[in-house]
Formats: sequence, C-alpha cells, structure tokens
Amino acid sequence: MNRSSEGDVPVGELDRLFTFPNALSALRLGCLPLFVVLLRRPDRKGRAAAAWLLGALGVTDGLDGYVARRFDQVSSLGEVLDPLVDRALVLTATAGALRSGAVPRWLVGLVVARESVAAGGAAVLAIMGAERVRVSRVGKMGAFGMMVALPLFILGSSRSRWHRQAVALGWVFAAAGQACAWAAVAGYVPKALTAYRLRRANGERAKIVGS
Repeated sequence: MNRSSEGDVPVGELDRLFTFPNALSALRLGCLPLFVVLLRRPDRKGRAAAAWLLGALGVTDGLDGYVARRFDQVSSLGEVLDPLVDRALVLTATAGALRSGAVPRWLVGLVVARESVAAGGAAVLAIMGAERVRVSRVGKMGAFGMMVALPLFILGSSRSRWHRQAVALGWVFAAAGQACAWAAVAGYVPKALTAYRLRRANGERAKIVGS
C-alpha cells in the first residue's frame, strides 16, 4: 500500500471525504448561525447560551484532531477544512463578542491581524511552490486558547453571577492563546526561506540544463 511522504498515512486514506472528524468540522461550521442568533437576543438573554455553545464548539475542535490521529481517519479534506473552520469560528466569535461589547477593539484587531498574516503567509508559500503547511500543535493551542477566552468574555457580559470571574479567566486564556498563535505564524518564516532557496536552486538548474 502506498503511503504519504510522512510515512504513516496511506495515500488512499488521505482522499476520504466522509469521516467522523470531517463531520465534526462541518457540524462546528453549521452551528455558527445559531451562535449569532443567540448572541443577538435582546437584553443579553441569549449570551450565556451563546457562550456555552461556543465553548462546546471549542471542545470539538480538539476532539476531531484526536479522533483523526487515533483512528487513522486523517484525510486531505480534513487537513484543509479543519484550519478553515478554526478561523471561521475564531473570527465569527470575535466579531460577535466585539458587537456585544464583550471584548475591546484592540484585542479584536490583534486577532484579525494574526489571521490575516497567517492566510497571507500560506498564500505566499503556495505561490513559491512550497508544500501545504500543516497546522502545528502551537497553532492549534493558539486557536484553542481563543476558543476558550471568547466564551468566557461573552459569559462575562451576560447576567451570570460568575461574570467577573469569567472575564478574569478569559484574559488568561486570551494572552496564552495569542502568544501561541503568533508563535505559530513565526513558523512561516523558515518555511518561506526554505521554499525560496529551493525555487531559486531549481531555477538555476533549469537554466544550466537549457543552456
């Protein structure tokens, strides 16, 4: 049986579409409209429910990766879908928290800037001919940190009796999450340099052969 370049995943299995991790990713994406509806209920009535829903979605984010690795359900679709859903969740939750006044604007700007840099870095690497960048463990930790912090911030803006504690804990996870997220972005730099050197070397070899 042929295997991928990593030597541990059969090539045929990478092409699977209908797997449990992919279904979880699709479910997370499908729950976003419900989150928005709950968050926009008048008089902050739906904020606690929105916070709990967002927290549950964050838990499934870690669950799908574990299931994929533990039960050999890694797929090409999952490798693309999982980080896209992560970004959709973080950006939607951040926008909702901003609109509800649960988080300051500067934190939102930091999150959006990180996601923009990450997406731009991936595009540059693709243009340079580098292999698709897989989500690193540090990057997943960054996404997880924000997916814990944002529900806590939203819960802190609700009528919950624990709103002060929720905000304080939210800042702890937000700081850790952004530290990991930006550390993951820094990982693009050596990959970009390697891709540039390989492309330049291949171009020089092509000139020698053609001359």
